[in-house]
Amino acid sequence: MNSARGTTAAAVVLATAGTLLGGSAVTASAATTCASPAYKRELFANTTFKGTPKKTACDTSVDESWSGAPASGLPKDGFGARWTVTRDFGSGGPFTLAASGLDGIRVHLDGARKIDLWKNTTKTVGKTVSLTVPKGRHTLRVDYANFTGAAKVKFTYTPRTSAAVDKVKPLTPLDPLVSYDGDANTTKLGWTKNQEMDLAGYRVYRRLRGSTSWTKVGTTTATSLSDAPPATGALYYYEIRAYDRAGNESAGTADAPVTSSVLPAPAQFTASATGTGAELSWAGVRAAVKYRVERTDFYGAVTKSWDRAYTVGLTDDTLARGETAGYRVASVDGSGHVSPFTDLLTVTRPLAAPRELTATAGIGSAALQWTMKPQDAPYGEFRVYRSATLPVDTSTAQWVTCTTSFATLSDGSRRYSCGDFSAEEGTTYHYAVANVQWPLVSSLSNTATVTTLVSDKPPAQVTGLTATATEYGIELDWDDNTEPDLKRYAVYRGTVLGEEGEEQVCSAGEWAHLPAGTSHYRDVRVPDGDHACYWVDAIDNANNSSRWLGPVTAVAVDELDLTPSVATPGGSPLTLTADTPAAGGVSLTWNAVDAVTGYQVYRWNPATRTYEKLAATTDRSYHDTTTARGTTHYYWVTALYADGTESAPGADRAVLEP
Repeated sequence: MNSARGTTAAAVVLATAGTLLGGSAVTASAATTCASPAYKRELFANTTFKGTPKKTACDTSVDESWSGAPASGLPKDGFGARWTVTRDFGSGGPFTLAASGLDGIRVHLDGARKIDLWKNTTKTVGKTVSLTVPKGRHTLRVDYANFTGAAKVKFTYTPRTSAAVDKVKPLTPLDPLVSYDGDANTTKLGWTKNQEMDLAGYRVYRRLRGSTSWTKVGTTTATSLSDAPPATGALYYYEIRAYDRAGNESAGTADAPVTSSVLPAPAQFTASATGTGAELSWAGVRAAVKYRVERTDFYGAVTKSWDRAYTVGLTDDTLARGETAGYRVASVDGSGHVSPFTDLLTVTRPLAAPRELTATAGIGSAALQWTMKPQDAPYGEFRVYRSATLPVDTSTAQWVTCTTSFATLSDGSRRYSCGDFSAEEGTTYHYAVANVQWPLVSSLSNTATVTTLVSDKPPAQVTGLTATATEYGIELDWDDNTEPDLKRYAVYRGTVLGEEGEEQVCSAGEWAHLPAGTSHYRDVRVPDGDHACYWVDAIDNANNSSRWLGPVTAVAVDELDLTPSVATPGGSPLTLTADTPAAGGVSLTWNAVDAVTGYQVYRWNPATRTYEKLAATTDRSYHDTTTARGTTHYYWVTALYADGTESAPGADRAVLEP
């Protein structure tokens, strides 16, 4: 409901054609004209509309309810209000006029009265009229008279949009403008907005010269649209049609000709091989919305195709190693037209180079190893290069005859091995290996450098050997041997022959084998006071021994003696076994003895020089978790009879390393 309005002078454009009006109002002076489709509202101090209006304003609708005077200077009874609008109805068509209110209402179309409710009433009256508005500009006038009492008035005019009722086509859009951008292959169309109130939008059509059928290329509610015709160099015609909400379509605008450009193939097309496949690139084509890339085999058959939108490159990581393929690319415009393809470029994905090449020196030889992973396939034949200089140059390096073998690793990789037995002794060589799948040859592996060994040159003798007696055995230590061909150490243990003060020798046998890189050995044994000697031999890859260089230096050591001072009596029915499990402690087990009530477990205490009782049990095992590491422990187990007596003990000992 609107209250009384002021009188600020203004003129406004309030709505566009094809839309219904809202309910705001803008006041204006009596001389002001209101921009269509706004109403000009005039207020009179009488119901006969004589004389000069007291107030003039612009309204976007007729919908009022006054409880008193509609404006200052007007009576609250006996006043009149007139609304007038002249507008372009376009093609016209069926409309509904609806008026209601208190008191009198009259509606005129171009001066002809269409609704007449002119009387003083205390109840709301109303009327709806259906009629056809001719095309073009027409004037609607609403007269309202408030005789007495409340003042209410409402009026609307709306198009009837049912397809069963509305058979009137919109007018053909005016002022069509058509331009064409050849570089972008874009047709731009523009036109003036139609005036029909039931307008739904516009359709743009295109046809090929010589054809009678039109293709709808776009629908819009705006007054412009762009289209990309097939870039074939052909002549096309465009026309614009308006359509309303009942589905009626106007006649088309005059055919506007456009000759499309020819969609070019991408320029600057390149294709190159990479370690992961093929890398393609090209220059963009302005009219293209995407690019079609094809891969062909040796016979020219297409094996794979990609469509790439708004991008000028592609990485093909599906090309297998060693596979040769051809690539070509074409432009595709917005209509789906495909340009000619570029010339075919051929790419061969390179073979994988061998990995992790190593070389181990031998006497006048080198043992080579390298790895090929599952993803490196295909592979199977290799070419070994040997060079006296760096870098390894395949044009000057010597090919080495090398019979390969391989071992399959847990991850499916193959570790290949071969030996070069044609090398000179004491010579430095640089090796590299290539993967060969005729006629393809991979790039080279990493370089492995080695200096071959000289015959009959044993490793240097071990120096710095020491032997330290402990409560768990003997600790040996010696200086590291850094010779590159060292293969292993052999530890010898034996006894000293000869009297003190005289020449003594160590009569020993091989006791342990240790790998190169080790310079320590722990001889775990019961420390019972023996006098022993040790020496260590160094052996190289050619099985040369350092003892060939002359007498070796041995070390003598007296073991500690932790033997209990209390002797174990004989005649025990028990056989005791002491083990040292990885979980820790000492595990004792023994055999069963008949007619006993249990067993007593004892452990030697060197401080008190007695066997002290640890536990009583009916089991035939006991786990001692209280033992200290880094020493030797001695145990007794006795059988306990019913009369309280114990059998002679079964005995054993356990050595616990630190």
